[in-house]
Amino acid sequence: MVVVSVVVAPSPVLHTPGAVAGAPGSPDAAVAWHYGDPFGEQKAAAQRVAIVDRSHRGVAKITGAERLSWLHTITSQHIATLPDGHSAENLDLDLNGRVLHHFVLTELGGTVWLDTEAERAAELLAFLQKMVFWADAKPEDAPDHAVLSLLGPQVDTLLDALGIAALPGMYEAVAVPGGFLRRMPWPSADSFDLIIPRAELTDWWTRLTAAGAQPAGMWAFEALRVAALRPRIGVDTDERTIPHEARWIGGVDEHGAVHLNKGCYRGQETVARVHNLGKPPRNLVLLHLDGSADERPATGDDVTAGGRTIGRLGTVVDHYELGPIALALVKRSVPAGTELVVGSMAAAIDPDSVPADDVVQAGRAAVDRLRGR
Repeated sequence: MVVVSVVVAPSPVLHTPGAVAGAPGSPDAAVAWHYGDPFGEQKAAAQRVAIVDRSHRGVAKITGAERLSWLHTITSQHIATLPDGHSAENLDLDLNGRVLHHFVLTELGGTVWLDTEAERAAELLAFLQKMVFWADAKPEDAPDHAVLSLLGPQVDTLLDALGIAALPGMYEAVAVPGGFLRRMPWPSADSFDLIIPRAELTDWWTRLTAAGAQPAGMWAFEALRVAALRPRIGVDTDERTIPHEARWIGGVDEHGAVHLNKGCYRGQETVARVHNLGKPPRNLVLLHLDGSADERPATGDDVTAGGRTIGRLGTVVDHYELGPIALALVKRSVPAGTELVVGSMAAAIDPDSVPADDVVQAGRAAVDRLRGR
C-alpha cells in the first residue's frame, strides 16, 4: 500500500510552556515530543498519572442501524454484537492477509467511533465508504474530535475533573461531557483514551493538568508502548506484515485485533492458514541497543546478523529504565542470542520478547494424524 504523506495542523497544546514538537517529517510532528523532562515524564506515566496529547490521530464515526453488523463483515474483529460502551481493536487486511489498517473503535450511544494514524485515516475512511453498498451504515470523517491519553496508576485521582464516578473496565467506555473515556491495555495496564471535541482540547488539558496530571510527550507514550511490545501501524509494520507477526491475533477479551472464530472477511484465508497449519515468517521482538554508538539507527533500517539481513527495524526510543530500545520484525528462525547490528549499533534480542514456537497447531496435528505420525 502506498502511504500518502499528510500534513496535520499543529496541536494548540504545543503552546504549553516547555513543549518541544516532534521531529519535522515524523508521525508525531504535530504534537509535543516532550515537555523538557523526557524521563521524568515517563516515570509519571508509569508510576503516577500523566496526560499525553495524541490529537494528531484521525477520528471518524459510523452511524446507522447496521453499523456494527456491516463493519463486522469487512474487518477482522468480532463486533456484530459489541455492547454499548465497549471498545475493540480492529484490522483491515488485503486479499493476501497483509495489514493495511489498524484502528480502535468504540460503540457508544448509537455511534461507532474509530481512530487511527493520521496518514492512514483518509484511506481507511475511503475504503469503508466504498464498502457500504446497501447497508444502513454511514462512515464519515470526524475532524472536530481529538484524542488525549491518560496514563498511570493514579488516573483515578482525576475522576472529578473527568466528571465521572468510576473508571471504565478494560476495553470499556463511559461518557464524559462532550465525549467519552475508554480504557486500553496499552501502552501500559493503566491507559485511558479521552475522545473529546477538538474545540475543547485546551480546556480539557488545562482542567486535567490542574487536577494533577503531568504533561508528557509522545516520547513517554512511545517508550512505554515499545517496552510493552505493542506495534504501531506503518512504523513497526511494513507492506508485508501479517497479523501473526505483529501480535494482533486474539479476540476482544484477549487484547488482540483478529478474532479467530468469526465469518468471512478479506484476508481471512491467510489468517486461518497460518493459525492452523503454519508459522509466521517473522516475529515482532524487543531489541536492546548499544547506546555508545555515535549514530542512532532509524525506522526502516535493516537488522543484520553476520552481514545478512534478517529483519526490519521499527520504533527506536530511549526508555527511562531500559535505555535505548526498539521494536523489530525479525525472521522467526533467528535465536534470541544472535549478535545483531542495526546501522552502526550492536543490538540484542530480549529473550522474553520471543514468542513460544513449540505449540503444534490444531490443523497441523490433524494432518500428522492422517499421515500416521
